[in-house]
Amino acid sequence: MKIAVTAKGVHLSDEVDPRFGRAPYIIIVDTETMDFEAIDNSENVNAFKGAGIQAATMVSEKGAEVLLTGYCGPNAFKTVEAAGIKVVSDVAGTIEEAVEAFKTGPVEYSTGANKEGHW
Repeated sequence: MKIAVTAKGVHLSDEVDPRFGRAPYIIIVDTETMDFEAIDNSENVNAFKGAGIQAATMVSEKGAEVLLTGYCGPNAFKTVEAAGIKVVSDVAGTIEEAVEAFKTGPVEYSTGANKEGHW
């Protein structure tokens, strides 16, 4: 299964970034092999608006089935949900720790945004 994790860096040892749309990187991890790809999200970091929607589109295009992040705003959550991607919020630690916690469960999927949108 492919999962997306918001990240402060490009390695599995880097910390999870709590922001979804404005995280500098999004790491796509294959949970079976732990192979991963780092996606540069710098284009969205300083976006005036729509960062979460654009990041959600990137995650969907990479085939992720689950998103691990700290916070997900309402527009981003709707976009991710529409793409059939489940969200796990309030994730912290390193990318590797977050993925291992997901794999060993239990996992509580979010039912809605846990952060106000940017206006």
